[in-house]
Amino acid sequence: MPSVFLKTYGCQMNERDSEAVAAQLVAKGYSLAPSEAVADVVLLNTCSVRDNAEQKAIDKMTNLAGQFRKQRPGVVLGYLGCMAQSRGKELIDQLPDVDLVVGTQKFHRVADYVDDLLAGRRDKIVDTEEERGSEATIKEHLLNGAAKGKAVSAFVSIMQGCNQYCTFCIVPYTRGQERSRTIPDIVAECRELVARGVKEITLLGQIVTSYGRRDKWQVTGDTSAAPLPPATCPLSPFVQLIEAVHAIEGLERIRFTSPHPKGYGDDLVEAYARLPKLVESAHLPVQSGSDRLLKLMHRGYTRARFLDIIRRLRAVHPEMGITTDIIVGFPGETEADFAETLSLAREVEFDNAFVFKYSPRRDTPAAAMPDQLPEEVIEARHAQLLAVINEIAERKNKACEGRVLQILVEGPSRKNPARLEGRTRANKIVIFEGSERHIGQVMDVRIVRAAPFTLYGDPAIMNLTE
Repeated sequence: MPSVFLKTYGCQMNERDSEAVAAQLVAKGYSLAPSEAVADVVLLNTCSVRDNAEQKAIDKMTNLAGQFRKQRPGVVLGYLGCMAQSRGKELIDQLPDVDLVVGTQKFHRVADYVDDLLAGRRDKIVDTEEERGSEATIKEHLLNGAAKGKAVSAFVSIMQGCNQYCTFCIVPYTRGQERSRTIPDIVAECRELVARGVKEITLLGQIVTSYGRRDKWQVTGDTSAAPLPPATCPLSPFVQLIEAVHAIEGLERIRFTSPHPKGYGDDLVEAYARLPKLVESAHLPVQSGSDRLLKLMHRGYTRARFLDIIRRLRAVHPEMGITTDIIVGFPGETEADFAETLSLAREVEFDNAFVFKYSPRRDTPAAAMPDQLPEEVIEARHAQLLAVINEIAERKNKACEGRVLQILVEGPSRKNPARLEGRTRANKIVIFEGSERHIGQVMDVRIVRAAPFTLYGDPAIMNLTE
């Protein structure tokens, strides 16, 4: 069978979608090529959140088409995902060498479409239509992990779409309205993953805390599991889901991303104290520290509300790992607005932050707003905020030196495969020297050195020589 190379741009949702597509292709007999240079099919899973991500995918495909047109004209080229959804047939009109354009609700059709193209049954395929039930089709996993083909952690998609309509964001237009899977369906997938050796599951959604809000999925829980402390407040569908996943025997850790601050009700904050498998790590996209900009962004909360969530989380776990997303250069952002964002970063002391330069996305309200900022202003503010974030992160990491922290060992370090890599419950990366037998273990390490975004553990503390 032919080989396929799949390159992914963008978020963890895109990574999960790509993994499912790859798994479906492998199930049909396709092999996964190590690079596009030797592949019979090249698929780019695209992102539309920022212009830079779209341009990277377009430039990559243009280069591939030019190369293959002369050397390997039979290679199938395709766009998948958000940019494919947004632009559709326009992508083939711009670059006729592209054979396949598949939108965000059609990932499960990709393998069949590739079959059709290779067999000559169809010439060009564009499919960006909505499909009822597509949220429940992303289930397959490759689990090509660190230890003899077994992955330690896995992403599980629990919902698709977004109803928030932030004025800067194209996601509701590329991913559609919120659609949630049922709790039993998700739990069944998680059980299968744990049976295959997975120790940590990350629940994924565009706004994961909105899970089941339209559908009101409910579950009574696994009565065979050890009883948990009762909640003191009504449970949202999302917290009911976490409880159901928590009951899976053999699962060590639960994470989720990406939430919205408005989803942090009392039940979710309390869950961090009640449910020991729910690790003390929270990614809370704030976007701006200015109430004026938060309103223009249609975020639905204030600076004070955001700070209250942080206070309540740290009351549950004082060392809760807190990360965020921040946009600089939103239309109309003044020096005073930016100063509010800087002061918020210093007040919260985020463990890390993804700092993005605003770029207009077509058909979003922000793209038509007045007072679009010059690129040089956006660049300067981006650099200034990033310096603040990095200084805080390095200082907080330095405070870990000499301490013993629990990690889940994931596999070889991505930067140095001779060493192993794990994560603390607060989502800090720890590098140490170990052996293959430690992969998948939850263990304690003493931190001997700290870099801005990486910790280094002492193998002597773990008796690795025994």
